[in-house]
Amino acid sequence: MNIVVCIKQVPDAESVKWDHKTGTLIRDGVKSVINPFDYHAIEAALSLKDALGGKVTAITMGPPQAQDAIREAMSMGVDEGVVVSDRAFAGADTLATTYTLAQAIKKLGDVGAVFCGKQAIDGDTAQVGPGLAVRLSIPCVTYVSDIEILDGGKALRLKRMCENGYDIVEASFPILITVLSSLNIPRVPSLKGKMRAKKAEIPMWNASDIGAAPEKVGLAGSPTKVHSTYIPTFEAQKEFLHGSPEEQAQALVDKLKEAGII
Repeated sequence: MNIVVCIKQVPDAESVKWDHKTGTLIRDGVKSVINPFDYHAIEAALSLKDALGGKVTAITMGPPQAQDAIREAMSMGVDEGVVVSDRAFAGADTLATTYTLAQAIKKLGDVGAVFCGKQAIDGDTAQVGPGLAVRLSIPCVTYVSDIEILDGGKALRLKRMCENGYDIVEASFPILITVLSSLNIPRVPSLKGKMRAKKAEIPMWNASDIGAAPEKVGLAGSPTKVHSTYIPTFEAQKEFLHGSPEEQAQALVDKLKEAGII
């Protein structure tokens, strides 16, 4: 079975810096890492391969240095990886991103399963997984916290979390699954895996390589635009209430009434 895992390189949350004048992230000098939720998608893909056989391919869209993310995934056991990179992809929203990733996956040929993390920590939209499934015309099950293989590998029983509990879904291949961090514990890269990843040649596919239409990628293919960004500010004032416990309680009630809270 051909299995694909989509990963994304994001700024390290511990070293993110913000330009207050421009309202944008300062990426220069900021370490990039694999999106934390994507580690669990990698592990899910590798576990499915361990059970059913096949090959796992990691795909990421980003600048050339996104090769580092692919190499890390390969050090964990992923067989192959591809970086989809082109200046034309810059500024892509989730609609343009899913189109680009879908074009790359289609280039790989028949794929039985696609895994994604539940969301990326930089955008937090959780739209790419479902949007990619629509582009590929395959079923999608999101927020999966448990996977069970059925019928000798012909189908899956999935536990997906929802607001009021969870659903149990049975589905056959091909399928796209977005996973929660509670699904598994990602394996640690092996020394052999690190050596293999270091020597691996990572293909770089541009817009022409994947047959992407210019009007559907990057800013041109993005109907949503960021008009402004800001960091919320919080102002607080403190006031001490004096008197007996009863007097303090009454003073607090009066303050809350004045503020229209009660």
